Amino acid sequence: MRYVSRPVRKIDGMSLVTGKPLYTDDLAPKECLIVKALRSPYAYARIKNIDVSKAKMVKGVACVLTYKDVPKVRFTNAGQTYPEMSSYDRLILDEYVRYVGDEVALVAAANEKAAIQALKLIKVDYEVLTPVLDYKKAKDNPVIVHNYEDYHNNYDFQGQNNKRNIVVEGMDEHGDVEGEFSRSDVIVDHEYENLAQEQCMMETFRTYTYMDHNGRLCVVTSTQVPFHVRRILSRALQIPQSRIRVIKPRIGGGFGAKQTVVSEFYPAIITLKTGLPAKIIYTRKEAFSASNSRHQMCIRVKIGADFDGTIRAIELDTLSNQGAYGEHGTTTIGLSGHKSLPLYNQARAFRFKYTGVYTNTMPAGAFRGYGATQGLFALESAVNELAVKLGMDPTRLREKNMVRFGEIMPAYYNEKMTSSALDRCIYRGREMIQWDKKYPRTQISDTKVRAVGMAIAMQGSGIAKVDTAGAEIKLNDDGFYTLKIGATDMGTGCDTILTQIAAEALLADMDQFIVAQVDTDISPFDSGSYASATTYVTGMAVYNAACDLKNKIIFAGAKMLDPEKYTVPLEKFNPKKFFFDGANVTEVSSGKSVSIHDIAIHCAGNYTGTYLNGSGFYSSPTSPPPLMAGFVEIELDKETGKYEILDYVGVVDCGTVINTSLARVQTEGGIAQGIGLAMYEDVKYSDKGKMMTNSFMQYKIPSRVDVGKIRVAFESSYEPSGPYGAKSIGEIVVNTPSPAIADALRNAADINMRSLPITPEKVLAAIEEAKDNGEG
Repeated sequence: MRYVSRPVRKIDGMSLVTGKPLYTDDLAPKECLIVKALRSPYAYARIKNIDVSKAKMVKGVACVLTYKDVPKVRFTNAGQTYPEMSSYDRLILDEYVRYVGDEVALVAAANEKAAIQALKLIKVDYEVLTPVLDYKKAKDNPVIVHNYEDYHNNYDFQGQNNKRNIVVEGMDEHGDVEGEFSRSDVIVDHEYENLAQEQCMMETFRTYTYMDHNGRLCVVTSTQVPFHVRRILSRALQIPQSRIRVIKPRIGGGFGAKQTVVSEFYPAIITLKTGLPAKIIYTRKEAFSASNSRHQMCIRVKIGADFDGTIRAIELDTLSNQGAYGEHGTTTIGLSGHKSLPLYNQARAFRFKYTGVYTNTMPAGAFRGYGATQGLFALESAVNELAVKLGMDPTRLREKNMVRFGEIMPAYYNEKMTSSALDRCIYRGREMIQWDKKYPRTQISDTKVRAVGMAIAMQGSGIAKVDTAGAEIKLNDDGFYTLKIGATDMGTGCDTILTQIAAEALLADMDQFIVAQVDTDISPFDSGSYASATTYVTGMAVYNAACDLKNKIIFAGAKMLDPEKYTVPLEKFNPKKFFFDGANVTEVSSGKSVSIHDIAIHCAGNYTGTYLNGSGFYSSPTSPPPLMAGFVEIELDKETGKYEILDYVGVVDCGTVINTSLARVQTEGGIAQGIGLAMYEDVKYSDKGKMMTNSFMQYKIPSRVDVGKIRVAFESSYEPSGPYGAKSIGEIVVNTPSPAIADALRNAADINMRSLPITPEKVLAAIEEAKDNGEG
């Protein structure tokens, strides 16, 4: 391989480090209108009256909009393939506001100062309503968050009922669950909870809109899902998709936050109303408190096992806090079970129950891991507790019960495990962390102890039978290529990885490729960069496009070498009579050859020729899971509860690693993000529903010095359905830190930490409680 499994430098690396890439705000002209949103100070209220007359009189104000001025058609913000599985419960502006930060009115002005001044002059008379703030009390609460009749869903989900504050409710079951529990020697049964988590991407939400010379709405936006943005805007604004063009420039991170359409509606409707270009730039406070986050979940896990460690049955019962609106609510909750339970495929029975509820807090959406993170914290913590109860090494317990290559997974939509190196991941991680030497703990002093912990994880590679991707590759007149994709590079390096796949298939050099920016007018359709789909789904589309173009290049070369001999159409042409080495097409029998440069000139620059284009498409019937084992070593001070990470080892099976450098960075970054979830990130609300952690002064994420030493290794399997055997890597890497850290703390101090984040205060309280109970 020339480029696959190589540490290829990012094609935009130098421009990134030298500050050259253009982001959304860089592209907006200075004269465009500045859009600001007036936001609700109440968690739940009805707007009785709103007076914008004084705001309109402010010099420079071009437009002020309220719920009376926008379409009254409900939609979902969720950037999912149509028909979306999320509830249509949104309006651009609504008579009701459902969380502190919800949009009340929009102001567009010539400058920011005028816009802010106008916001202050809008007078709103609210009927303040009682909010639902505790998600554990939301179901069947007398207060109904979405109490109207035009609530819509594309699917008839089990148990869904907005009048009961239920976003989704249901159950999946396999085997004789109650019978297996009754036959179990040991039962573990506990609840595990994680709070919401903010994505904290560097670039906040931002959108710039304008009308082009043909009267079409052009939307330049920082998004992971440009094609979904076009469709959702079409419904919300009530204009045809053909009148909307979405352009994605450089993105400063997303982590799933930008799979939800957040900022695009507001400048878009201002531009439609005024005909003028407009932009909105979210402040960091707005990004924290008026967008979306990871779902808060409480998950009860019950495991039954024999004394020898054979797991008989597992039950998961997930309660998910959707917040004020339903985007991603029906899908995220499913992954809490369907991407955790299959890890223990030897269990004879499982039951997965789930309920998602509305509350009057900021809505939850997509975040790296997408529900699997929460489910794996719960299940892996319970498995570690089971190991303690059995007096068994947790690595051996997993080896005995984990899913194996070739098995059908009932808990994973009955898919087959077509590639797996999970056993080697566990073995490699044990060796790297020196598990046998350090497990469970080492006493350092009277108060300090070091301990190790571990967890395993799985995710998916795109959404089976849903995600689709197209790709096009054009041979230009000087012998270089243009790669057109609809997937969005948000800093992950997908433009580089997809170019590697194309270059490998076409036997070309990386610098022969130009990657066109995503533009819904010219880019092939792609579901978007989410669900760990890009390398696997879009990568296969690129590979197919490259193979298509390669055949056309050979065909064109053959006709140039002997136009009288090769007169059959392309579909009947036999390319095996020729050899293509990336630079020349050679006829095997005669040895005659023609260069790719001459072929390009002939086809693109000759009046008898046409550009050579290769096109490819891919949609997978399955979603092969990447797998991971995570191991951590911590040092705990029992007097204070403070602990630090000394070493974190992550060993990943993502199939064939396409780019070893980018895969390593993805893994290190995901582990760091998982450490933040486990140790630091704590979303807090006041008793009236106002988010208190709405800046980096209150909401803490780990710095490089906080995450300790992170070491990464890969144990490659070969996924036959992926490009060159590749699976995904983007999401799985965030899933192991929280259960592994909780396990290490249990081994250090005989305490069970079942809620995140695990702060020193919680650790110290648990230690003191254990002492009081005579357990410490």
